[in-house]
Amino acid sequence: MEYKRLGRSNMTVSRICVGTMHFGNRTPEDEAFAIMDKALEMGINFFDTANVYGGRPNTGLTESIIGRWLAQGGGRRDAIVLATKVYGPMVPDPGPNETAGISAYKVRKHLHDSLERLQTDHIDLYQVHHLDRTITVEEFWRIFERLENDGDVLYIGTSNFPGWGLTKFQMAAWHRGLLGLVSEQTQYNLLSRYPELEVLPAALEMGIGVIPYMPVAGGLLTGKEVVQPGSRTADVWNEYGFSDDRQPQLDAFSALCADLGEPEHVVATAWTLAHPAVTSAIVGVRTIAHLEGLDRASELELDAETLTRLDEIFSINRGRPLKPGPAPEAYAW
Repeated sequence: MEYKRLGRSNMTVSRICVGTMHFGNRTPEDEAFAIMDKALEMGINFFDTANVYGGRPNTGLTESIIGRWLAQGGGRRDAIVLATKVYGPMVPDPGPNETAGISAYKVRKHLHDSLERLQTDHIDLYQVHHLDRTITVEEFWRIFERLENDGDVLYIGTSNFPGWGLTKFQMAAWHRGLLGLVSEQTQYNLLSRYPELEVLPAALEMGIGVIPYMPVAGGLLTGKEVVQPGSRTADVWNEYGFSDDRQPQLDAFSALCADLGEPEHVVATAWTLAHPAVTSAIVGVRTIAHLEGLDRASELELDAETLTRLDEIFSINRGRPLKPGPAPEAYAW
């Protein structure tokens, strides 16, 4: 397993991060325990969750499962970098201070509840799950600076932020003399390359490590010949607006992987990791079998010819007038 420092922090994480969104929902607790144990054996030290995972009416269940796994001891807590998120409502009928968004009032309460569910005294990486356009930078950094000073949180990250949002909050942090944001989660894969326009360049400029989720596009980039109705892959097929005319593209990808002698999910993940802004790829593991090959993906280096071939195969996804590369060159002269 390969490792890399996360953004401007001096904390080192594995280049593969276990995404736990399915724990308690599609993955039963005993299987989740087996996945986390196996991940540690493989050298994966980075585990990502969120307070809302588990789904209604079981919001918070995923954190509770991880907490019970940590409570087994055996050095589990000290062996991992534990990341969770805050933003969404945690109750069925949220009051005015419990709706989606960020406030000092809400964050302090939700952090306390996450710590209880996770059965730990601190969060290594506390992430804002979505951009809140209404919070001031003063309130944002006032609450997170306090959490860091109290030792409840070690580092702050974001998820689903635009490039301008990363820059806005990072510059405000530096103005206060703070380390600021160390990470950003964004959906990034061969079929979803919009982050290349603004998010990835901004992250590089601002010293923010990117930890993309869905590097295999929810299973679309794993070589599946049949998409089962009701599966996560079927959901993503619909989310991406796919139709059967996209199958030749996926077939071409599988053919390239066969030429390389590598499985599709390994190549897709390695491609995501190849971008210089990317620190670690979050793989949403549903079964223990989904861990297979991820250690290989962390170390596989794709040569320039392969990267060019992948660009050619997936250029249809870019549309026009987008061209490969960051903004503004991707759409302007």
